[in-house]
Amino acid sequence: MKIELDVRRDLNENAAVYYDEAKKLREKAKGAEKALEETRRQLAELEKKIAKFEGKEKSKIRVKRNNEWFEKFRWFFSSDGFLVIAGRDAGQNDLVFSKYCVEGDLFLHADIQGGAATVIKQGVTAPERTLEEAAQFAASYSNAWRIGNAAVDVYAVKKEQVGKKSMSGFIGRGAFAIAGERKWFKGTGLGVLVGVSASGVVCAPEKAGSARFDKFVSLTPGGRKEKGELAKELAKKFECEIDELLQVLPNGTSKVN
Repeated sequence: MKIELDVRRDLNENAAVYYDEAKKLREKAKGAEKALEETRRQLAELEKKIAKFEGKEKSKIRVKRNNEWFEKFRWFFSSDGFLVIAGRDAGQNDLVFSKYCVEGDLFLHADIQGGAATVIKQGVTAPERTLEEAAQFAASYSNAWRIGNAAVDVYAVKKEQVGKKSMSGFIGRGAFAIAGERKWFKGTGLGVLVGVSASGVVCAPEKAGSARFDKFVSLTPGGRKEKGELAKELAKKFECEIDELLQVLPNGTSKVN
């Protein structure tokens, strides 16, 4: 290390010069450290904001997928893995029966005028738990919900017991003739779970449980929440489209439990 001395100054004066220079350098170093710390703080805050923004965006983004054939109807998978489908209206009720109800399936309907034609695929082999879940599904998507009933009777029959003709002739749109003995589910309570899962916005009977959902609410008939009002409220909660909820909510007023 070389030290340059000014021959015009004595030793103390030269030392004072170097002392002043060292002091200036120390002050500059402190300023640089403060600037560096401030830069690090600002960078950390920026990274947090970016992470928060990305998290929100990811929650809104849904991977587009091909819908399954049954998703045009009301549907759910029972606790035992059986597919259950139901018509959304009279036209779909006819379609559910004419095209998608085959030998080995079970047909269910609430014992009330106006309701969803409900089919358990391969239902003749389904255990009682699945039958009870499907019965609650059929009950909840019947006029019993719209008029505020807490429960309704539901019956189940085999495919070959269902027809579109009666002794008086052809039966109208969305209605069916039933022959032979029926398996009854008396006083089936109405109740559904509505929420979001990997499949998007879905609905299932309360009896089927909530394990399939990421977020959900439990609904029963009655209360003061009209279908449209409830759809708007849940769309915010689930961060989804209102139309998606209108597709799965029962008709009439609902109570959020």
